[in-house]
Amino acid sequence: MFPSLKQPRPWLLTALIGLSATGVAGLTHTPLTPFAFSTAYAEDELGQEVGKPLQQAQAALDAHHPAQALEFIKRADAVPTKTAYESYVIAQMRAAAASQAGDVPTALKAYDVLITNERTAPATRHQMLMAQASLAYGAHDYPSAARAASRYLREAGPNPAMQTLLLQCYYLQQDWKGLTEVGKATLAADQKAKLIPAENQLQMLATAYDKLHDITNKTGIYVKLVKYYARPQYWQMLIHDLTTDSTLTPRMVFNLQRLRLATGLLTNPAEFQDMAERAVQMGLPQLALNLLDEGYNRHLLGTGPQAAAQARFRAFVAQRANEIRAALPSAVEHAKTSPDAGLSLTAGYNLVLNGQVDQGIALMQQGLAKHPHQPDLARLTLGMALLDGGKRTEAIALFNSVDSDGAADNLAQLWAVQLTSHAASAGK
Repeated sequence: MFPSLKQPRPWLLTALIGLSATGVAGLTHTPLTPFAFSTAYAEDELGQEVGKPLQQAQAALDAHHPAQALEFIKRADAVPTKTAYESYVIAQMRAAAASQAGDVPTALKAYDVLITNERTAPATRHQMLMAQASLAYGAHDYPSAARAASRYLREAGPNPAMQTLLLQCYYLQQDWKGLTEVGKATLAADQKAKLIPAENQLQMLATAYDKLHDITNKTGIYVKLVKYYARPQYWQMLIHDLTTDSTLTPRMVFNLQRLRLATGLLTNPAEFQDMAERAVQMGLPQLALNLLDEGYNRHLLGTGPQAAAQARFRAFVAQRANEIRAALPSAVEHAKTSPDAGLSLTAGYNLVLNGQVDQGIALMQQGLAKHPHQPDLARLTLGMALLDGGKRTEAIALFNSVDSDGAADNLAQLWAVQLTSHAASAGK
């Protein structure tokens, strides 16, 4: 009788390593440690009829004659009275020989046998799935590669190389819908594992959403690219998409204008006036006045043929700010007793803008507890009030706590990135 297979055979380890080297970048660094390929049973022995051709097959593999090895394996497989263990070893040999021969379909079928066999230990099955996915990918058999990678991720959890390979399978088939579905699951798994999404995965997702003309989700992906990989081109693409997004509410447009101002992208005097007008319409004329004064300080306002008109507009805004300031005590008392969240948010923000920061923030937090119609936008507004009140650290913390979909959440995350990067630059 031939000895039982209790330890990994060199030819199968070599096959696995070779397969890993043929796949996408990252798989070559997957550590392969010694392990038992199967659970040993008392009856695990190779009979003469099966063992002899398998020994010949192994010798052929050692001599780098995989086609000859496959012929010997075929003879062993033809034995009608094979045990389950002998069939298992034949599948191992066939996977190794077919891989060395470049016979991908045969190798994939052999790996299917091994992966689904209860003898294969979980850790071994995971490495075989990686090898199978890489082999199929290298042969441009993207459906098979995707199946193996998907199963690996379901069983073993997040793995950057396997996640990238899976997304690339859909990308290369131009299956944009499939890519976004897999991408969502990948992002969710990364978030659960507290992992940062890989840049190339986010890039593929952004492309897929662009192909599907899904601007909302594309914007969400670019927010993540800016958040984790703050490259200038990502900022430019994101600001462009947000600026041309016709679904943004007036308040979100106003917030975007402020973000563009903070990033140095708002330089048109007409946009300054539009931004200030929006602040007045929101019941925050003091904020409008502050923004206009920033425009004057930057010499973007107060010069040229529109200087007189700009001065008249500033005077109007200053008058409105004085009126709101005078009526603020009664507005605050009314907001405290009103079930209207908007009144508390506006009155609280005006307190902040007029120097009563702590009282204003407290009133705005009361407004959030009154279930505002747009809670995400209300949180964004509170974050901006914290920023305007000089509480930058608290503002960043609030913006960073937002991690869901939607325009208001996207803007909050962008503010967190902008404020954090600005603070880092200032500290250098």
